[in-house]
Amino acid sequence: MNCPCCSGKTYEDCCKPFHSREKYAPTAEALMRSRFCAFAVPNGAYLMETTLPSKRKFHNKNDLQEWGEINEWTKLEIIKTPTSDQVEFKAYYTDENGKKQLHHEHSLFKNVNGRWYYVSGKFLD
Repeated sequence: MNCPCCSGKTYEDCCKPFHSREKYAPTAEALMRSRFCAFAVPNGAYLMETTLPSKRKFHNKNDLQEWGEINEWTKLEIIKTPTSDQVEFKAYYTDENGKKQLHHEHSLFKNVNGRWYYVSGKFLD
């Protein structure tokens, strides 16, 4: 199957090794792609694990899992990576009511001991 993150690779050669914990995403962009894919699959546990530990209290694994399940995640577009720890992206999905949605965000990531984590995001548009 093609990877939901729109990399052009298969899931097995793209995000699956991150989801199965065989390896860690090597860049903030790779982590962003794997997190989008974790919504599409869905994999709420991975989304929690890749959130900076000090920020996890603001999220809920079950809510993340449900958000992935109730929406159809159709496309990820990386707009730019202005620095190694920032990614601007557009995530396209169809919500539970069948309405097409766009999530445009500028996200901040942090590398801790060689592992990237999602820190926070600012909604755009």
